[in-house]
Amino acid sequence: MSGKVTQQTSARATGGPFPETSAWDRTGFLLWHAMLEWRRKVTDALQEVGLTYVQFSLLASASYLNRRGPSPSQAELAEHTGMDVMMTSQVVRTLERERLLKRVADKNDARVKRVVPTAKGESIASSALGIVNDMNGEVFGLIEDTGRFKEALRLVAGRDIDGRRMNSE
Repeated sequence: MSGKVTQQTSARATGGPFPETSAWDRTGFLLWHAMLEWRRKVTDALQEVGLTYVQFSLLASASYLNRRGPSPSQAELAEHTGMDVMMTSQVVRTLERERLLKRVADKNDARVKRVVPTAKGESIASSALGIVNDMNGEVFGLIEDTGRFKEALRLVAGRDIDGRRMNSE
């Protein structure tokens, strides 16, 4: 308890918990703004194929996961993208209405819906992925060692190269 009081007293004595340097010298603040700028550019570019960033993420991920193994459930798709299960369900329904995805009952568990891209969905996902890859090249092309950069981002995200959560022990 005394350490906490000393820390608080010390912070007040030096002007509070705010750093002396600019927020633009803080890693988290920079990461947040870099992500906002990247997402804005990607969102603008995706207008060409009529997708939002969230729709793109789910459609492209469904295509990717379907190529790697059994069709993902909505919950597995949400886990892969890091999105909320309810939002995933709502956006998958929208993509289904647009005939980009279809939900198919699982053969072993009627409660589970598997997410499968349609031919139209695969085509749009492919076009959208090309757009996003080009945008990534523009935005991240300034970084000399993108391999180390991606490795650092995976470490911060707590994911391995295949997207599996890494042990936090």
